[in-house]
Amino acid sequence: MKVNFYTPVVTAFDENGELDLQGNKNIYDHLIGGGIGGLLILGSSGEFYALGMEQKKTLIDMAVPYINKRAKVFFGTACDSMEETVELSNYALKAGADGVMLISPYYFTIDDASIEAFYDEAAEKIDGPLYIYNFPARTGYDVKPEIVLNLLRRHRNIVGLKDSVSEMGHTRSILTTVREEFPEFEVYCGFDENLIHNAACGGAGCIGALSNVYPELLVSWQDAVNRKDWDAAFALQKKVDMLMGIYDINPFFIGTIKKAMILRGVQMKDCCKKPVLSATEPETGRLKAIMERVG
Repeated sequence: MKVNFYTPVVTAFDENGELDLQGNKNIYDHLIGGGIGGLLILGSSGEFYALGMEQKKTLIDMAVPYINKRAKVFFGTACDSMEETVELSNYALKAGADGVMLISPYYFTIDDASIEAFYDEAAEKIDGPLYIYNFPARTGYDVKPEIVLNLLRRHRNIVGLKDSVSEMGHTRSILTTVREEFPEFEVYCGFDENLIHNAACGGAGCIGALSNVYPELLVSWQDAVNRKDWDAAFALQKKVDMLMGIYDINPFFIGTIKKAMILRGVQMKDCCKKPVLSATEPETGRLKAIMERVG
């Protein structure tokens, strides 16, 4: 299986927290121009949790025709209730999305049976390809490999998973659990630095936020891995390892990512949904130092 590096796209806002539609179009052009083949809109990096239903639908209505099949387009559609999740998911799919991604319920820790029940109901009611989003640091629990296998045996429209776990051994465990029975199931890592390990384990690639800033670099890395040019791949790994420092500048790294995109020339604002602040001057200085090291 060839690997892909897809982007969990940031969302452009104005100073009042309203969608900056032109800014978002500029972001999509930046990513597609850099060679990215798949955009995940309204994921964690897209601040999905801070947008209302109508804002999300507005972004879907704009994004699908604007991207116009220049890249695959997926949407994060998990909401606070199952009813809203199903409504938004089917809205996105009817608009022309290539799939939807659902993070499981967060705030309360839930048991394995409840996790399965959530995805069972979602898969039955959503009319198209569905991706599981496993992010234990945000949900408080893990979607275990055995849960994934059970779900795949019941639902043909569950086609992939994003595993936002830094330990690649966890992602490998999912792959080895499901691969023999479901070889086409797409497993993506959620941490940029793990692309090569994901590929070695038979994964589908990475959905990582650094590609918002350096799409052409991450696509070059993807291509080097796919053609097994390990000298190039390992050299790019070193650059990605340096860029991982961007995540450490501020715990809420999305503002830092937006500032880095502006420094690279993307016409957008670095506003995030309140109460999150834009990158400070000292944070911007640290960011510039990392970017200068990468070149």
